[in-house]
Amino acid sequence: MCCFLIPMASVSTLVVTPMAARNLNPIATVSSSSSYFSFPITSGKLIKETTYSIAIQTLQILKENKKRSSSKSARQWSQWLSRSLLLGHSYQSFCLPPNSAAEEAYAEDDNFVVVNFYRFVFITDPVAEVSRHLSFLEGFDICGRIYVNEQGINAQYSGPRKDAVAYMKWLREDHRFSDALFQISRTSNGHAFPKLKLRYKPSLVQFEGGTSHLPIIDASMRATPLTPSEWRQRLEEVDKSDAASRRKSDSNIVLLDVRNGYEWDIGHFCGAKRPDVDCFRSTSFGLTQLEDSASDPLAHADKEETEVLMYCTGGIRCDVYSTILRQRGFKKLYTLKGGVSHYLKEEGPAHWFGNLFVFDSRLSLPPPAQTSKIISEVNEVPQLPDSTSFSRCSVCSSQLSELRHRNCANIDCNLLFLCCRDCQADLKGCCSKNCTNASRLRPLLSGNQRYKKWHHYRDQDFERT
Repeated sequence: MCCFLIPMASVSTLVVTPMAARNLNPIATVSSSSSYFSFPITSGKLIKETTYSIAIQTLQILKENKKRSSSKSARQWSQWLSRSLLLGHSYQSFCLPPNSAAEEAYAEDDNFVVVNFYRFVFITDPVAEVSRHLSFLEGFDICGRIYVNEQGINAQYSGPRKDAVAYMKWLREDHRFSDALFQISRTSNGHAFPKLKLRYKPSLVQFEGGTSHLPIIDASMRATPLTPSEWRQRLEEVDKSDAASRRKSDSNIVLLDVRNGYEWDIGHFCGAKRPDVDCFRSTSFGLTQLEDSASDPLAHADKEETEVLMYCTGGIRCDVYSTILRQRGFKKLYTLKGGVSHYLKEEGPAHWFGNLFVFDSRLSLPPPAQTSKIISEVNEVPQLPDSTSFSRCSVCSSQLSELRHRNCANIDCNLLFLCCRDCQADLKGCCSKNCTNASRLRPLLSGNQRYKKWHHYRDQDFERT
């Protein structure tokens, strides 16, 4: 059960459509602060149309109130509710104004969230640091990947909101992590990770040769971070160039996607070339030999003059890789602070196509819908040239309506691939006809379900169907 809180000072009437009414508790209650209406909503019954009908009508009411008064509450809620109309399975997620009574009430719910953050800072004794974190987390329901070493911490974890926030607040009390950017998102099906892995790791991210020798703690060796608004402004400046100046400046501006090719396939910034890598550890932009430079956007770049705009999911891969480019002589390096996840939260899907790939059980996150967009256009997949692999089924190349990867049902393949529903059924969840003849096939999963880790099936008796 979750509650949709609305400030009484900002709303005089809430009109609910019949479709929405069927999913609302008929009794609206007033919170203990007497300043919020609380509409209990049964999450199991929440559907896209229901949440939109509530949110959009409320937004309209807030805007009307904003015209009639300068109420800070009305302005605040109008702004935050606008950002809270989310796509896909995230429709039931609502952002609440920070440091407000609504946030305090929201923090007490049992919904699960995912928290991502990283921080480059010298840690004298990382093994002792790991023990300190493990000790604090005893009794908390936290799962995820939290890696610590001499260069800092890199963490992605999930848990009930109360537990997740408690760990975040504890970290912020430590001056070494107090200014880290903590990013929180909702997950609708409990934990996004199977278990907790909190340990010392030589490299905070996997990269060929490791990262311990890289000067990632030295901010001057990393790329200059751009806030989401600065990043958007930079992209708009490039877009406004006329055709002639664009051709002239192509070699001086490079939009570099520092992720994997399969991540690009479901979402990317307009103008970014698809990375020809399937694992960050093998990334080699700016490092390739001339004879192998066809897929390298930096192969012929002027290291003194080329502006390299780098982006990844949360920012850490760009920060790490920028130190390598800096050592190679690139001068004008810029990264998107907080990565795409932070940008989509702050700026919406401007200049962004598709969804965001994430490395947890959700796999794919839709961006927040801009209030200026028409509802019917929100789920629309951008039409790109036929030659692109973006949003295409890897089997039949048809356009996909759902941007979400699957793992091959053949446990000995386990390839992560995009697939339409027809091919999914025809190939029994496999990535190819060859895999359908494999001896160890997992059962076909429907919808957005994911296979468990391969070891869950290791001792299972497989039967061909």
